[in-house]
Amino acid sequence: MQLLPETIAKQLPPLYSQEEQGDNAIAVVKFFTPWTGWTWYASEYDPEQRLFFGVVVGQEREFGNFSLDELEAVRGPGGITIERDLFWTPRPLKECR
Repeated sequence: MQLLPETIAKQLPPLYSQEEQGDNAIAVVKFFTPWTGWTWYASEYDPEQRLFFGVVVGQEREFGNFSLDELEAVRGPGGITIERDLFWTPRPLKECR
C-alpha cells in the first residue's frame, strides 16, 4: 500500500500553515501500526522534506513532526508495515486520541 498517494498529499496544507489553529487543525490522514497501538495523524506536510506535522499517539499523545521516510521504513513482525487508514474521515486533531 502506498502510504501517501498524490491525491492525499495535495489535500495536506504546508508545514506551519495551521499553527494558529492549534488542535483545531484538521487531521487529513491517519497512519497506524497493525501490531501495536501507535497511530500518526497528519495535518500538514512538506513534500520536499517528506515531513508531516500532527499528533502521534503511542505511549503518550504528543504534537510533533514525523517523517514519511521513517514511516515507510518501519517493519514489524513478519515484515508487516505501517498502514494508512483507508476509511479515515478528516477531523480536528483534538479528536484524535
